[in-house]
Amino acid sequence: MSVFGYHKDEDGIVTITMDMTGPVNAHNDEYKVAMHETINHLEGEKDLNGVILASAKKVFFAGADLNDLILANADKAEVIYQNLLDIKADMRRMELLPVPVVAAINGSALGGGYELCLACNHRVAFDDPSVKIGFPECNLGLFPAGGGVVRLTNLIGVQPAMDIILQSKQMTSRKALASELIDQLVDDIDELVPVAKKWIRDNKTDYNAKTQPWDRKGFKVPGGPINAPKNIQYAVMAPTILHQKTRDLIPSMKAAMDISFQASTLSFDVALNIESRAFVSVVTGSVAKNMINTFFFQLNKIKSGASRPKGIPKNITAKLGIIGAGMMGQGIAYVSAKAGISVVLKDMTADLAQKGKAYSERLLKKQVSSNRLTEEKSAEILQLITPTADDTDLDGCDLIIEAVFENIELKNEIVRTNEKFVAEHGFWGSNTSTLPITMLSEASEKPERFVGIHFFSPVDKMPLIEIITGKKTSDEALAKAFDFAQQIGKTPIVVNDSLGFFTSRTFSTYCDEGARLLVEGIHPIKIENLGKAIGMPVGPLQVQDEVSLELSRKVSETWEAMGFADKWGCGDTQRRVVKDLITDNGRGGRHHGGGYYEYNQDGTKNIWPGLYELYYDEHAVIRDDDIKDRLMFRQVIETLKCYETGVLTSVADGNIGSIMGIGAPVHTGGFLQFVNTYGLKSFIGRCGELADEYGDRFMCPEVVKQKVISGEHFN
Repeated sequence: MSVFGYHKDEDGIVTITMDMTGPVNAHNDEYKVAMHETINHLEGEKDLNGVILASAKKVFFAGADLNDLILANADKAEVIYQNLLDIKADMRRMELLPVPVVAAINGSALGGGYELCLACNHRVAFDDPSVKIGFPECNLGLFPAGGGVVRLTNLIGVQPAMDIILQSKQMTSRKALASELIDQLVDDIDELVPVAKKWIRDNKTDYNAKTQPWDRKGFKVPGGPINAPKNIQYAVMAPTILHQKTRDLIPSMKAAMDISFQASTLSFDVALNIESRAFVSVVTGSVAKNMINTFFFQLNKIKSGASRPKGIPKNITAKLGIIGAGMMGQGIAYVSAKAGISVVLKDMTADLAQKGKAYSERLLKKQVSSNRLTEEKSAEILQLITPTADDTDLDGCDLIIEAVFENIELKNEIVRTNEKFVAEHGFWGSNTSTLPITMLSEASEKPERFVGIHFFSPVDKMPLIEIITGKKTSDEALAKAFDFAQQIGKTPIVVNDSLGFFTSRTFSTYCDEGARLLVEGIHPIKIENLGKAIGMPVGPLQVQDEVSLELSRKVSETWEAMGFADKWGCGDTQRRVVKDLITDNGRGGRHHGGGYYEYNQDGTKNIWPGLYELYYDEHAVIRDDDIKDRLMFRQVIETLKCYETGVLTSVADGNIGSIMGIGAPVHTGGFLQFVNTYGLKSFIGRCGELADEYGDRFMCPEVVKQKVISGEHFN
């Protein structure tokens, strides 16, 4: 029995209903056979007047099977290439049928699903927010290679196609209509096929209705070919901008742009073949495997609750209390209110609390002015935030989050004063980036309901929450924190207690190694450029300026006062930099008037000239590869130490946490996946070389050697 239903009505219209084995329709061997047989049948049909491609699944079509793609390697290159040619050949045959072909899109059509729609003459979609249309491939280290780049370029032009493909856009069916990705909407899902049939009946004799634009005589790509005079500026600037964004570390994006440029100048079928060849090179490379593994399999593992205690009912936070309306507290209030949670935002005075709420007002006002939000919805969100200086307003909160300075005495006092206001089955969360949760929970009368909830700044933009369990944190409290993170649209990772936990510990090594290179005499601009060359968002000096040298100083002093000085390595370099920049020159970072950089009124910045006088040595020479590896390996080694000692309990949390919380280069798939790709034995060898030349901080953690012995990887 075919997995494609085939029904021809009295008007000569055939409806193909895809209903493959399993929960979704996907590009696999079953699809390949079914589509080939279906096209053969259609080409032999008599009195055929039209074809409708429909789906019996909730999702129209899900695209390629990533389980197959992650196993692709160079040995399978020709097989992958031929398989792609076969799939595209049948899609090409479908669009060359001498009758109108309509896609009746009942659910999401992403990636290969939308490529199938593009091979149809007309696209009708259900108008519902759940229906997503677009190409997410570049986020997975791939590009739409089932004709997606070529067809979209020919449909809407090079620039609009690149805007969608390179940004991995997924849009609602209504937005897809506005972007010309589809042609028609229906309000009732049951009307999809009837509306498609009506369109076929109304247009069955229209040449344009049964012929793809690129197959018509005299066709020109919208906006013109890339070598047209009006496109010269884009042709020159777009690759440069892409290089600045990716540093050529994500091959799929560069390939997609190159294919689109060529598709605008070459014949359609030649461009399809170029697309296929390029895809083989990309899919068999390490970057695609890294990104598929982390951003699909491991991220889905986290989202499905792999780190959440089992057997505990889902918890909804209805009333949230936030103590501290500063930068972090106001951000938490905003994202929580947007998620529909009633928020009590408390500070020392009513004015400070109101200033915290004003942050949400500013963000919402921008969304209203850009038509991304209605005035009514903005008012509804703001109404959920209650600014106050009155402790009793916290009474009955399902969760209270303390978001004050990294001062253990202050945090302890707040717990002792306000814990009584938590609802009977509620819990307490500390938004700390460094202080041990077990130690903070000592001030609590119910340490089993005490958990760390580490947000990242700016809260409205950063997607990660690091949940930290203390020694007495209960499974119920952990589950509730996990549910809260997902309720406000964040991705939660779960780690065990430690000074600095996982993200702060690892992040600090990047800043520290940058400072060490600076003190060793390396030109600061070279340090910054090589930091970005490995794929970090910004250089180590700039990122420490943004976080604040002054904040780092306060954290170091707090650790020292707690008896934890140099807990994770020698801090002599940081102490010297603090003395040179803060003590002697009053340079505490960007928000303190400047640090490593000077910040000019016109928005530009430059290295503070004093750095050259303090540190730069024109005779200091360190190989570029060593500088890059020092900046990368310090972070990877610290991640491995966290995994080895049980701070990290899963590889998925380590990879996703390093990318979303620290800024690990996306092409690596995260700091633990980096070791897999580098090769465990090669990694051990390189650590030894760096340790011999630059110090014991580069010694390879024992866990890597154990993996080599066991024959395992970090999975």
